[in-house]
Amino acid sequence: MKYELHAIKSVVGRGEIMTRLGDICEKIGSGATPHGGKEAYCLEGISFVRSQNIGDFSFSANGLAHINNEQAKKLSNVELKPNDILLNITGDSVARTCIIDSEYLPARVNQHVAIIRGKKDIVLSSYLLYFLQWKKKYLLQLASAGATRNALTKSMIEQLEIELPTIEQQRKIAGALDKIQEKIKLNQKINDNLEQQAAALFSSLYNRSNTEVRYTDLIQILGGGTPKTGETAYWNGNIAFFTPKDVGTPYTFITEKTITEEGLSHCNSRLYPVNTVFVTARGTVGKVGLSGVPMAMNQSCYALVGKETHQLLVYFYTLKAVDRLKHKASGAVFDAITTRDFDSEQIMKLSDDDAKAFLCVAEPMFQEILNNSIENLRLSTLRDFLLPKLMSGEIDVSSVQL
Repeated sequence: MKYELHAIKSVVGRGEIMTRLGDICEKIGSGATPHGGKEAYCLEGISFVRSQNIGDFSFSANGLAHINNEQAKKLSNVELKPNDILLNITGDSVARTCIIDSEYLPARVNQHVAIIRGKKDIVLSSYLLYFLQWKKKYLLQLASAGATRNALTKSMIEQLEIELPTIEQQRKIAGALDKIQEKIKLNQKINDNLEQQAAALFSSLYNRSNTEVRYTDLIQILGGGTPKTGETAYWNGNIAFFTPKDVGTPYTFITEKTITEEGLSHCNSRLYPVNTVFVTARGTVGKVGLSGVPMAMNQSCYALVGKETHQLLVYFYTLKAVDRLKHKASGAVFDAITTRDFDSEQIMKLSDDDAKAFLCVAEPMFQEILNNSIENLRLSTLRDFLLPKLMSGEIDVSSVQL
C-alpha cells in the first residue's frame, strides 16, 4: 500500500449535512437475554452475540454462544441483518463497535449490545462504523456520566451529531480505511488457521501419549508484582506491564500500563522475554497467551517457563490443563488458581520424537503468526492515524493512493 498524505483541506466543500444519528438510521436498539439465561445456550443454532464478541473494528467468534430456533423467534425484533453495526453499550467494553461477519448470520444480540442500521440511501455502513470509532472517546465520556456503571442509552446514540458527506465522499473515505482493515482481517484469519492446525496436531500427539507427569515437573511457575499505590514514578516507562485484561490470543504486544526498570526492582518483579507463556490466575481465570514483546506482569498472572521444555509445548500443555484448573478456581473475594493447583495437575508428556515432530511443524507456523501480528500492529497504527484526519477532512481522500 502506498499512502501520500500531503494534501490538507477543511471539511468545507465536501457537501456535508449536519444531522443526528437517529435521523439517518432505520434501527437503533438493543437485544435481550433469552429465557433461562445461559441455560438456554446450545452448541449449534442461531448465533447469539454478546459484548465479548465485539472488538474495535472487528468481530470475534471466541466464546460465541448459540440459541435454538424457538428462542430466536422470541428475539425476532433484534435479528441482525448484513452490514448492521454492533455497539457495546454497557460495562468495561462500552463503545467498542464492529460489523458482524456474514458467516455468523443469522444472529441475535443480548441487552448489552445495540444494533445500529443506517438508511442505505443516506449512509454507508462502513462509513458509519468509522464514524463511531472516530467518536469513541466522546462515547466513553457519555457512558461514564452514569451513576453506577458505564452505559450508553438509546437516546444518547440517537442524539449523536454527525456531519454527513455525500455518499460518494463516504465511499472514498471508507474505501481508504477498508483497504487497511481488510489486510488486518486477512492476517488474522491466516493466524487463526495456523493456530488451529498446530492445535490439531498437538492434540493428536497428546492423545496418543501414555506418559503422565505432573505439570510442574515440566513447567516452572513464576509470579509478578505491582508497585504500591501512589508510587506513580514507577509507571509510564518503556516496559509493557501485563494484567489479566491485557492477555491476547495468541500474542500480546500492547498493555494498558507500562512500567520503568526501577518499578520492576521495587515490586520484586522481572522482565520476561518474547514467547513467555502467561495465564491469568485471579478474577478472569484461565486466559492463556504468549508475550509478543518483553513484558513484566502483576500478581494476577503467572508466567510459565519450560524446564528444558520448549515454550510452544508449554503453551499447548497449558491449554490442555487450563480447563480443569478453572474448575479448581475459588476464593473468598474472587476466583483464583494457586501454584498448588498447578502442582496437583497431571498432563500427558509427548515423547521426544513426537515433541520434535510437533516443533518442526509448529515453530514456522508460530513465527508466521508472530510476523503477521506485528504487521497488524503497524497497520492498526496507520489506520488510527488516518481515521480522524480522513473523517474530519484534514486529509483530502483524493490524496490517499492505495
